[in-house]
Amino acid sequence: MGDISISNGDHHAAAVGVQRKSCWYEEEIEENLRWCFALKSILHTGASQYQDIQLLDTKPFGKALVIDGKLQSAEIDEFIYHESLVHPALLNHPSPKTIFIMGGGEGCKRREILRHWAVEKVIMCDIDEEVVDFCKSHLVVNKEAFYDPRLELIINDARAELERREEVYDVIIGDLADPIEGGPCYQLYTKSFYEFVVKPRLKHGGIFVTQAGPAGIFSHTEVFSCIYNTLRQVFKYVVPYSAHIPSYADTWGWVMASDSPFTLSADELDLRIKQRIKGENRYLDGKTFTSSSTLSKAVRKSLDNETHVYTEGNARFIYGHGSAYKQQH
Repeated sequence: MGDISISNGDHHAAAVGVQRKSCWYEEEIEENLRWCFALKSILHTGASQYQDIQLLDTKPFGKALVIDGKLQSAEIDEFIYHESLVHPALLNHPSPKTIFIMGGGEGCKRREILRHWAVEKVIMCDIDEEVVDFCKSHLVVNKEAFYDPRLELIINDARAELERREEVYDVIIGDLADPIEGGPCYQLYTKSFYEFVVKPRLKHGGIFVTQAGPAGIFSHTEVFSCIYNTLRQVFKYVVPYSAHIPSYADTWGWVMASDSPFTLSADELDLRIKQRIKGENRYLDGKTFTSSSTLSKAVRKSLDNETHVYTEGNARFIYGHGSAYKQQH
């Protein structure tokens, strides 16, 4: 996954006697499909106990964080992902004071959450201290969020941390790495985890939201449809939604779940954005969320017909392999 290569420029340049070397990042999206873009430089590359980590300065997308060969977050369009992950859940909650984030080491979630006036406490739990330290050092745009007094940063496995704690939360956000074979996170997408760990840690009327992998017309059957179906087994009200993210070369999905209904109209969402959030959203407003949660006919049909429930012994993975898988093979 995630190879970096040098090429000698284009045919036109060669024809006129100009030799231009370009450095390219290449991600294998699936077996017969690769996505590549030009690099300005490789800012950092390393490996933690759990994952391979790279920070690249790309020509089309700015700085990009790559973990286990999968692009996680790019400077130019991360606002689409993070506004979509954070704001629908916090806006649908009557008064979101306490938030627990699973994962999210690069800091963008905290930045968006801390724009909400009502928020009093944010606990961010990430298993990989090296990723957190790395992002704190290199991703200057989120530096403020790391030092906000409302933030408590915990380095631990999210499951163990939620099981250990007795307090309950208004909103729990899953910003875990994609479920890939040999990655550290796939067990945190299971029915047992949602039912016995997440749900008991939500206050009455609490909301859970998770990133749910690729949600494109062909890619949504990898994990998006079964994460949706798994949450339907645990919560009364479940809303899947998606948005196109240019640096991912695909549409991405999230799923929001609660035992309280989601009833806000586009106008009511806009009013809450105005009343509750500091500054302007770049991507998300009421109409955008209405559009994001209106999935295409093909995807709706798949989700309606999905029967797979995500369990430890019956997991689905997106294409790719994590460090643990590579060490075993």
